[in-house]
Amino acid sequence: MRNFIRIRNKRIAAFLLPLATAAFLLTLGTVTQAAAQHSEQPGKNQNMQTVRTGFAPVNGLQIYFEIHGVASPTQPPLVLLHGGGDTIQTSFGQILPALASGRQVIAFEQQGYGHTADIADRPFSFEQSADDAAALLEYLHIERADLFGYSNGGTIALQMAIRHPKAIRKLVVASALVKHDGAYPWLWDAMANAKVENMPQVLQKEYLKVAPQPENLRMMHDKAVQRMRHFKDIPADALRSITAPTLVVIGDADVIRPEHAVETFRLLPHAQLAVLPGTDHMQVTTRTRWLASMIGGFLDARAIK
Repeated sequence: MRNFIRIRNKRIAAFLLPLATAAFLLTLGTVTQAAAQHSEQPGKNQNMQTVRTGFAPVNGLQIYFEIHGVASPTQPPLVLLHGGGDTIQTSFGQILPALASGRQVIAFEQQGYGHTADIADRPFSFEQSADDAAALLEYLHIERADLFGYSNGGTIALQMAIRHPKAIRKLVVASALVKHDGAYPWLWDAMANAKVENMPQVLQKEYLKVAPQPENLRMMHDKAVQRMRHFKDIPADALRSITAPTLVVIGDADVIRPEHAVETFRLLPHAQLAVLPGTDHMQVTTRTRWLASMIGGFLDARAIK
């Protein structure tokens, strides 16, 4: 059984990509870039929450975004940062309605992912993605937000807290890599041999369904792989500089070592740690009952000074 789990995780971790295998709970419909550019389109998801979609002109990109629910005068919006190779749906399709039931949630797709067209000669980087996310918040006139980053999105969330601290109130980072040795060695072996043909089919299908340039699937895959192959450790001092309260989440069978999550938790000045039992990388954001409750309680709690 242990060998089976290891083999399954190697396939899942072609380049640290989460695989959402359960049915999606949101039905937002595809919005073409030509129709939605510089605009917002209202709609409803299956839970009858208000949903607006649009494209934001940010750093040379047209970033696709969704706004679920209405703004609250007492709590900032929660911004979702998806994993590598993902879309909003494949990272957060199950948990998003639960999160949006009590607060405004903003989700968007990063450079070259999902509905957001790529810039061919601009590589993917965690730092650039953090800057793009901060610029999106500025475009939406949001001065301060909470962040929930999953997988690569968790690393981006930490970079945002380092590079744009005034824009962040609280952080939730799930299955996030901070140091190269934070992942099991077999993950890096898989990265060295990653091919688009081995990319999980559910991720390929979702990309092809919504991408404005579906022929760029291989380019998206290869850029995501390169970003991981050249992963640079986040310095310990940079993590210690993060003042935002942070909830660190990991699955006990994740591609990230539990020791790494504990180390991250120790380095962050105001952190909490949650280890989800019986949970691998692909299952983290599908643990809706556990995770939505923990995130809601963490975000609603008054910060201890």
